[in-house]
Amino acid sequence: MKIAFFSTKPYDKIWFEPMGKEYGFTIHFYEVPFQEETISLARGFDAVCIFVNDYVNARMIQQLYEMEVRAILLRSAGFNHVDVKAAEDKITILRVPSYSPEAVAEFAMGMILTVNRYTHKAYNRTREFNMSLNGLMGVDLYQKTAGIVGTGKIGQAMIRICRGFGMQVLAYDPYPNKELDVEYVSLEQLMAEADLISLHCPLTSETKHIVNRSTIDHMKQGVYLVNTSRGALIDTDALIDGLVAGKFGGVGLDVYEEEEGIFYEDKSGEIMKDENLARLMTFPNVLITSHMGFFTKEAMQAIARVTLDNAYALENGLPLVNKVGTEVVCLS
Repeated sequence: MKIAFFSTKPYDKIWFEPMGKEYGFTIHFYEVPFQEETISLARGFDAVCIFVNDYVNARMIQQLYEMEVRAILLRSAGFNHVDVKAAEDKITILRVPSYSPEAVAEFAMGMILTVNRYTHKAYNRTREFNMSLNGLMGVDLYQKTAGIVGTGKIGQAMIRICRGFGMQVLAYDPYPNKELDVEYVSLEQLMAEADLISLHCPLTSETKHIVNRSTIDHMKQGVYLVNTSRGALIDTDALIDGLVAGKFGGVGLDVYEEEEGIFYEDKSGEIMKDENLARLMTFPNVLITSHMGFFTKEAMQAIARVTLDNAYALENGLPLVNKVGTEVVCLS
């Protein structure tokens, strides 16, 4: 099998290159993103492998089909960036449903601890021998209420972490896990009662802007919000208005709804044209990172292994356990 990798970074090659040889695949790495302007690079390949900020619309699906590209391999769990319906009966889509739930959940808690206890600010201060504690006061997480939106594998890992901190846990999921020992409540109740809200759900038409002006109005004063899932779960304009009004104790964003073309790239020498992102950076209680919650050695290795296992299964007519179809409504 010949596979064209797009949006490739040096760290992708660490595992994919040797594993590809292991499977007997021919892999070509492209640094450019996968989009309409670069789709011609897929000609002559059996599959394309793309990342979260690439996209595949209906017209691109048709082009891939005409090029006889058999599969789209996703180096991610989410698939909202691919027109799944257009691909039906034309292109097989295979994803990585679980790589390291703990990696993302641990990172989410790390963001909360940082914005709550201002460790990022303390680090900068003490490097200049400013040992003042003014402006660095946080709150105890112990006995506070954590609201977990989405109880798939990452959400479950987050529940375990929050309980380890002695927190009470409420959960919301349209598809509750009956085997999970957690108190499920309505989204409205969770938003109203949680001191900390952590988003761990896929981006669908139902979850887009699940955090909006109305839900923010119903949140507690001083609530902490963290998003390590998909940027468009939060209405950015509403979030900024809430920050200006002093609603939030702290906000951690590892994702952003307009992150395509910005995250994963070095923009340090450029003027930031995204006004909302630039404004978010000005709030002292907002921490923004570049979609790196998954980024551990264990997770990267697992992503490579499952992605290439998916390709191997397709090539050899084995069951496609990670196939994405139109019947898929949520992430595991």
